[in-house]
Amino acid sequence: MAMQADEIERLIKAAIPDADVTIRDLAGDGDHYAAEIRSASFAGKSRVAQHKLVYEALGGRMGGELHALQLTTGLPT
Repeated sequence: MAMQADEIERLIKAAIPDADVTIRDLAGDGDHYAAEIRSASFAGKSRVAQHKLVYEALGGRMGGELHALQLTTGLPT
């Protein structure tokens, strides 16, 4: 079963409470999403470390319920 965008957002915000999260369904199939996550907690972390925090927030759902997630992370603008 595919994940819904609101579930992805909920999981990310549960782990990164100050995150500003925008989710887009890239293919209209509920399997391929793009996520932009902005958080002050990313300060001083490499892009790889930022992405790792997001993947950890998703609790192992990547590759299963969530097939593809294109990540853009950074500090709040």
